[in-house]
Amino acid sequence: MSEDHLLKSIAGGDQRAFEELYRCYYRRLKRFLAKRIPPSHSADEIIDDTLLIVWQHASEFHRRSQVSTWIFGIAFHVALKSLRKNKRWRRMTTTDGRPDLVFDPTREDEQRDWLAEGLRRLPHNQRLSIFLTYQLGHSVEQVAVITKCAVGTVKSRMFHARGNLRDHLTALQ
Repeated sequence: MSEDHLLKSIAGGDQRAFEELYRCYYRRLKRFLAKRIPPSHSADEIIDDTLLIVWQHASEFHRRSQVSTWIFGIAFHVALKSLRKNKRWRRMTTTDGRPDLVFDPTREDEQRDWLAEGLRRLPHNQRLSIFLTYQLGHSVEQVAVITKCAVGTVKSRMFHARGNLRDHLTALQ
């Protein structure tokens, strides 16, 4: 069965199609993640989260890309979210010369203070949009309702906030 057909079946709630897609992608995702996350992270958990998103949102796939591109994109974002959720990591070299990521508690405090100062320098409406989105996990639409403004306004504030934050953080280095 083609991947497009599998995804259409999954969108219709076909569990067997989902199981087939899971078997088809499990090893591919495992190899993909092995190159992108520290060994201490659970690739299986990220794969499960990724494929759960595929199950829940299969009907939203608009065929603007290949199914594999869509699934690997989801896996990449799930992995990034997982890394952000955990402590800060820094690159180290293992005894056999291979790079590895290792937790550095001093770096976490420095980065948190650096980011907090950058955020303090943003205008209130930009800081609020960033806080509601990245800290509390609200969608742009939800932020628009909370702040009583248009979705386009929220998107504009987010765009400018990211640019301003980048400038502020660069200046603080």
